[in-house]
Amino acid sequence: MFHVGGARSALYNWAVARQSGGKFVLRIEDTDAARNKPEWIDGIISALASIGISKDDPAFEGPYFQSQNADRHREAAQQLYAQGRAYYCDCTREQVQERTGSQHLGYDGFCRDRGLEYVEGRALRFRTPTEGETVVVDLVRGTPSFPNSAIEDFVIARGDSSPVFLIANVVDDLDEGINLVIRGDEHLSNTPKQQLLWEALDAKPPVWAHLPVIVNEKRQKLSKRRDKVALEDYLAEGYLPEAMTNYLMLLGWGPGDDVELKPYEELEQKFRIEDVNTSPAFFDIKKLSAFNGEYIRALPVEEFIKTCEPWLRAPYANWAPEDFDQVAWEAIAPHAQTRVAVLSEITANVDFLFREEPVDDEASWAKAMKGDPVAVLTTAHANLGTADWSSPESLKAAVLAAGEEHGLKLGKAQAPVRVAVTGRTVGLPLFESLEVLGKERALARIDAALAKLTGRE
Repeated sequence: MFHVGGARSALYNWAVARQSGGKFVLRIEDTDAARNKPEWIDGIISALASIGISKDDPAFEGPYFQSQNADRHREAAQQLYAQGRAYYCDCTREQVQERTGSQHLGYDGFCRDRGLEYVEGRALRFRTPTEGETVVVDLVRGTPSFPNSAIEDFVIARGDSSPVFLIANVVDDLDEGINLVIRGDEHLSNTPKQQLLWEALDAKPPVWAHLPVIVNEKRQKLSKRRDKVALEDYLAEGYLPEAMTNYLMLLGWGPGDDVELKPYEELEQKFRIEDVNTSPAFFDIKKLSAFNGEYIRALPVEEFIKTCEPWLRAPYANWAPEDFDQVAWEAIAPHAQTRVAVLSEITANVDFLFREEPVDDEASWAKAMKGDPVAVLTTAHANLGTADWSSPESLKAAVLAAGEEHGLKLGKAQAPVRVAVTGRTVGLPLFESLEVLGKERALARIDAALAKLTGRE
């Protein structure tokens, strides 16, 4: 699944590529067969398209597949060996720990000058300079420097001669003409090693931009094992792609004014990678939902009606398909549009229209049926029976009068009516809901509630 952090990185790359007349390059790093399936690749491309990064756009290049460049990875590793920039090592992890006395210290360079040749089982290590420092030019972080003495002689090819990710990534970037890498902050520790490899291959390293980590409400890094992080999950829940795109663009960067809700095209024009914040970015789901609600309310009603369709069918709908009433849905939709923050909320808000009986929610029932609900419902039923059902104001007046007769304000009086008719204590505007449901069905539900309260059911 496509991590929201990856989606944020992709959007920043996309903005810079389009601003500069460059190319956004999609590379599938698929050398780990266990983590590579065609449907997952299709999912990445589909997820990118959902946030406006289309493979049909002239700025899009790829996808390339890392596995198809394996020969070049091996060639580069052997080039470094031939130049004396890499050497073979037969040390095991246990031997290194025994020599260093710690499992936390890195490789100690034991095989650096032993002159070993390749036999199966010997890894190929890069000969890191022992003096000086590696300076990374980073558009977000500035120019962090790393003492070369603190960088171990790292493995570039395994004991079976297959190159590791570090050198594969560098060779692919080199072959594909990558000159700017925008990625998550967790990769910063790899950057000096990759930069050393670029220089050893007699190539100019790209410029880097490492984005701030994204954290949850506890300020912990978003984790797929703990948090909801897949872009697809948010879209499936009913977050609009436009709202997701707007929100993701603001995770670590702002347009420089007080207006956060902006179309992507405007955000793209204003975006500057140099202005990205270095502090962790809080993925605030409440704020995302507020964004989404604003985008939902801005939809033309006809588009809102169409966009909600998936949540009015199985597996979301809790009513029989033949009981769905398109006319009733279109009548209530304008009222629903003002109330939902996420499209998936629409199902529970309108199910009272399409079910034979409202949902049986014990908590809602217990909360609403306090005091003397029988008296209130009996009077409300009588008043509604003579009301004008083509006017929500008339229905409101009927319930208001019932409340006044029993010393209750409208909020207290309408609570048992709402639960009797819809099954829930919260929902769409009650009197507009009653109008769409219709007199016969609404009064029948109030009768059923009275029967339940008096033990006549």
